[in-house]
Amino acid sequence: MTAKREELEAAIRRHNRLYWDVGRPEITDAEYDALVRRLKAIAPESAVLDELGPSRVGFVVTHTNPMLSLDKCYGADELRAWAEKFEGDAVVSPKVDGCASSIRYDERGRLVLAATRGDGAQGEDVTANVRRIRNVPKSLRVKHAVEVRGEVYMPLSVFERYRGEFANPRNLAAGALKLKEGDESAEYDLAFLAYDALGLAVETEADKLRFLAAHGFSVVAHEVVSPDGLEAAYERVAARRAAFDFEIDGVVFKTNRVREQRRLGSTAHHPRYAIAYKLQGDAGETSVVDVEWGVSRTGAITPVAVVAPVVLSGATVTRASLHHAGRFVALGLARGTRVEVMRRGGVIPNVERVVAPGGEPLVEPTRCPSCGGATRRDGDFLYCAAPESCTEARVAEFLHFVRILEIEGFGEKLVRQLFERGFVSDVADIFRLTAETLSGLERMGDTLAAKLIRAVEARREVGLDLFLRSIGIAELGKHVAGIVAGLGDLARVRTLTTDELASIHSIGETIAASVVSGLAAKAHLIDRLLAHVRVVAAPTREQTGPLAGKKVVFTGTLAKWKRADAQKRVRELGGETPDQVVKDLDLLVVGEGGGEKSSKQKKAEALKGAGAAISIISESEFSKLVS
Repeated sequence: MTAKREELEAAIRRHNRLYWDVGRPEITDAEYDALVRRLKAIAPESAVLDELGPSRVGFVVTHTNPMLSLDKCYGADELRAWAEKFEGDAVVSPKVDGCASSIRYDERGRLVLAATRGDGAQGEDVTANVRRIRNVPKSLRVKHAVEVRGEVYMPLSVFERYRGEFANPRNLAAGALKLKEGDESAEYDLAFLAYDALGLAVETEADKLRFLAAHGFSVVAHEVVSPDGLEAAYERVAARRAAFDFEIDGVVFKTNRVREQRRLGSTAHHPRYAIAYKLQGDAGETSVVDVEWGVSRTGAITPVAVVAPVVLSGATVTRASLHHAGRFVALGLARGTRVEVMRRGGVIPNVERVVAPGGEPLVEPTRCPSCGGATRRDGDFLYCAAPESCTEARVAEFLHFVRILEIEGFGEKLVRQLFERGFVSDVADIFRLTAETLSGLERMGDTLAAKLIRAVEARREVGLDLFLRSIGIAELGKHVAGIVAGLGDLARVRTLTTDELASIHSIGETIAASVVSGLAAKAHLIDRLLAHVRVVAAPTREQTGPLAGKKVVFTGTLAKWKRADAQKRVRELGGETPDQVVKDLDLLVVGEGGGEKSSKQKKAEALKGAGAAISIISESEFSKLVS
């Protein structure tokens, strides 16, 4: 397993670099997604999962609202499960395989900024090049700021000029969009398809698209369908694939009602109100030989079907995902059961359906396949009832800990030896190891043992955000840990309530509940770690700058600041930068670039007149305040 895991991690690192840093990917998005999903399945604690995205620096535009990736599904069951989470219709559209971009228009309707998606939080300024895209309006008939999001792409009809010279139109479009010379970029005849608008007071997603079309944008083809029509809508879009003048790699479904979108919210990685149903890969029939059950660091016991060899998309498949215990039970698998297996997205083998029944029934385990202890069901998922004493779960938890803290040298074989010999019982015991203890292990000399101990000693002091990520709480990844670490020291973090966390933008109730319950469940481990480790807190919002805890909104054209830079400065000083004027707003900064009084300023003045404690200041006053 170790070799396969290391090979998978190396492959993901390589293809991540080729896509983000080099701009010349060698595999499709679907194939890349499949590699990542496989790694999540066999090693959810892998540090590689926190490294995805661009490694280089130099992004100059901070997105006012993160440009999150879409969650993905590959089957009708997953789509139906998603649709059960909201009320009302959904908007269905093709997923354009282009370069996600943001275009901002100011209160006078002028195009003032365009940026690539980048890593979701920051992107590259490509304003000059986007201005030269023929179907991007240079101004809008509006009196309020609007942000338009969509895909910059190269039409397939244009790509015919370059076929044979470049691998695909998406790569060529990405390179042309980032050229330093705008005129040179324009020669590639890029196009833009809009799919979202921020800053509108509308009730539905369809209203946004109508607004975009009315203001001169080419809008992604779409239809509004009821929940029971989603699968048929997918088939309709997939059937039109060859007719589009752009490449698509799936179908996007988005909750139509804006109020439902707000209710569902977002995770740190994707909005819960939208999903991308990826186009399918090759499928074939085979028979089930057995089902294997693996245990993750959370104690989840996951089934994988062992199948008779079948060639799909040019590769021989012998194992196929069953996702979870509920799926295994629903299929009613037996030895010899004939099943359809599909390489979802062209890569991930999945058991799709039963074609013909088999003989000897296969049953869900009643004992943990690792420790032999009891199991428990939570909906569709099966868990080891006592993961804290389960060897597989503890080994996986240990590996997660050393990878997050970058304590190198502790591979899976070594960690298993440590548990088997009784040298460690949890991650805190790593700080009690000695070179003498390690030197007695298999393939462990004095020099290597001393090197490992030095690596451990270097982590006696660790930042709060890394510490929080290392202890293996669900939903407490890089993004959320960074936010939580900014709320105070570890003692303060351990007292946070679900309501306190849920009120923070981009966290929400689900993540907040997971973090708070996870901290409670890990209390004993945290106490043990604190006997060996000093956790260094990040500066809290209350400790930073003159704008600590204040809400600041900008309006009008800023003469001396880029709006994104001004908002970034507010956040650096502990403040917040909401999009709209609200009752508890502290400061409204009015730009000095000229123009009529904006709707934001009029609203702020009205609220102030009604008794709200809002200060309206000039851009110059703001500059003095933050200098």
